[in-house]
Amino acid sequence: MTNQPPGRFTIDDLYELGWLEDPRLSPDGRYVAVVWVTVDRVGNGYRRHIVLVATDGGQIRRFTRGKQDRQPRWSPDGRWIAFVSNRDDERGQIYIIPVDGGEARQITSHPNGASDPAWSPDGRYIAFLAPVNAEEQAREDAGETPPPPADAWEARRSREQRQHEEEMRVDPRVITKLPYRSGTSYFDDRRRHIYLVEVTDDDQPSTPRRLTSGDIHYSAPVWMPAGDALLSTATRDPEADSLFAYYDVMCVPLDGSSPHPLTSSGFSYFDPRPSPDGTQIAFLRLNESRLLGEGKRVAIIPATGGEPHDLTAHTDLNVEQFHWQPDGQGVLFSAGWRGDAHVYQIGLPGTPTYRNGATLVGGPRIVSEFDVGRDGTIAFVAGSADNPCDLFVRGADGQERRLTAINERLLSQRIIVPIEEITYLAPDGSEVQGWTLHPPDFDPAQRYPLAVYIHGGPHIMWGPGFRSMWHEWQVAAARGYVVFFCNPRGSEGYGELWRDAIRGNWGEADAPDILAGIDALVARGYIDPERIGVTGGSYGGYMTAWLIGHDDRFACAVAARGVYNLLTQHSTSDAHELIEIEFGGFPWELYEELWDHSPLAHAHKIKTPLLLLHSELDYRVPISEAEQLFAILRRQKKVVELVRYPREGHELTRSGEPRHRADHMRRTLEWFDRYLKE
Repeated sequence: MTNQPPGRFTIDDLYELGWLEDPRLSPDGRYVAVVWVTVDRVGNGYRRHIVLVATDGGQIRRFTRGKQDRQPRWSPDGRWIAFVSNRDDERGQIYIIPVDGGEARQITSHPNGASDPAWSPDGRYIAFLAPVNAEEQAREDAGETPPPPADAWEARRSREQRQHEEEMRVDPRVITKLPYRSGTSYFDDRRRHIYLVEVTDDDQPSTPRRLTSGDIHYSAPVWMPAGDALLSTATRDPEADSLFAYYDVMCVPLDGSSPHPLTSSGFSYFDPRPSPDGTQIAFLRLNESRLLGEGKRVAIIPATGGEPHDLTAHTDLNVEQFHWQPDGQGVLFSAGWRGDAHVYQIGLPGTPTYRNGATLVGGPRIVSEFDVGRDGTIAFVAGSADNPCDLFVRGADGQERRLTAINERLLSQRIIVPIEEITYLAPDGSEVQGWTLHPPDFDPAQRYPLAVYIHGGPHIMWGPGFRSMWHEWQVAAARGYVVFFCNPRGSEGYGELWRDAIRGNWGEADAPDILAGIDALVARGYIDPERIGVTGGSYGGYMTAWLIGHDDRFACAVAARGVYNLLTQHSTSDAHELIEIEFGGFPWELYEELWDHSPLAHAHKIKTPLLLLHSELDYRVPISEAEQLFAILRRQKKVVELVRYPREGHELTRSGEPRHRADHMRRTLEWFDRYLKE
């Protein structure tokens, strides 16, 4: 049997590429529980299994058998893992399973589903989130909660009855507040609240007790080390009409007293975590006056509340995730910088590393998630230019080990083209960082079509290890394109001034950075200037439409889930505050400015053939944006097509139905082929 030479990447390889989520180190540091996601091609969906990976590089053990198992959480003694599964209820319920073997046991049977389990320090209780409305809260307070179903038949009958009642309850829907929908679903007047359930020794689940109430959302609960209270965040003002702003850190006592805030206004707070000794609380915070236009910082307060002290503002980094050091003398956090994302350490005031932190996990890669063990071991998921996703561990001694090779079979059979970093100057002399991929048989003496990819956000950062785009870039190069992407002004990872440079000036401030990169590549001599295509999603869709409304160099364009009318985007999106913060006001105050910065205002100048791709359940950028641009161009008899994806939301290209993801990529590249090759 002869070894076949590696072939080029194809669109269908999407069905073979898996990824990892939510790594969690065991209390003794010997294992990592992590969610392994694979594509179910037949079912047109995904399977999520929890696997246990030995940190010494040993065996990988599949731990759960459900189709949708996620959020693994170790018990304090390491004997159990709690997790969320859809195996018996499509809404998801919480189960526990012994680590040394045995069957999973259902802990919750909440009629609206349960998520985000958190073990108490003594292992006796699990706190969790579940959505409820005012009527359901009243029934619970009156003790009218129905008992758990006696058997599978009763459980099925109960689910069908609830489904029918739910359909009738929201027919018609009555909307009284913003936001009223997000993702691909409506809130339907339900708010996420914190519950507590006892973990008993028998198979009969105990009745959960709700700890919070009211017309506000709570975030995932976190235990204080003493076990007498929980931390969470909650909306400060039920009338705030905001998806992202006005969140305070809340202390939720277990003695029956009311939850109370530990923080004050001026910032929005996220992800509170107590220090190991319980004397301090760290959290992420955003300045509400510049929400989404400024990076997240780690700050700390005394456990009793007080004025926050910022730990990371001097770093000019936007913190994605953080954990306390095991000794409580500082925090570890992840952040992006110049196309990579690393794990850093910073000390508390009075420690040697307070203003002199260190990079603990570096290198040319993007760390997407990490966890920290009791001895300082770091388990992390990362992607790089030659590998989109794997699990690694950095021991307390600083030595690093790769623990998985989840896509090794496919990657060994494909030509992985290098991702080359380039730097070039924008018209104002600023340096811009970008990257290119070349076809596998690239010959600089030939001339090639150029595929320009533009990221969304607008405040995110791309790099060679950006997992959700890695495969598509490789496929485009395999089909004969030189691929180019960059991080123009407004991108994360280059400091606050760069990130803030597009505020109030979308399109005009950042478009020159992209065009300068195209010019730099054309100057190399191997790009055919008559065969340049451009594509992007979300803000990248906005920029794609903006570019072709201001520049005729592009032979074709594909705009996905893009914002095209800032006035209507503000009124229909679940994130209307993005427009308010980015432009400093409301549409009725800034009508002309918002219209001038809308691609729709310049659509009459578009000559480039345009393909519009949009999801019908996109509530971040509603499909009405694409409908408007399509209608305007069609009425002018321009070359335009609109493709609508049913059942999909804003995350189509990252987590949508696999068939739709493949179709999205295929239509993009076939549009390029039509105008750049034929």
